[in-house]
Amino acid sequence: MSTAFDKIASGLADAIAYADGDTTKGRVAAGPDVKAIRAKTKLSQAKFAEKLRVPVATVRDWEQHRRLPDAPARTLLGMVDADPVVALGLIEMMVSS
Repeated sequence: MSTAFDKIASGLADAIAYADGDTTKGRVAAGPDVKAIRAKTKLSQAKFAEKLRVPVATVRDWEQHRRLPDAPARTLLGMVDADPVVALGLIEMMVSS
């Protein structure tokens, strides 16, 4: 029976192997395809960022996979992905009230 220490040590060994390039030892959780979601809106990065009320650098980082959107941003992006017109309209309505 393995102990908690053995499990932690095994996980650490896998993490080190992954960092060294062995992609069989880990997995990366993929975020939403922000560029594809933005394309649905037909907005530039700057306008999309303005509509979402985030810095344009944040949108750029998401699209270039330098950063992943956090949980609230993933939810918002999912809403925009599902129905861009309604989602962006709701955001606008919330901000203007």
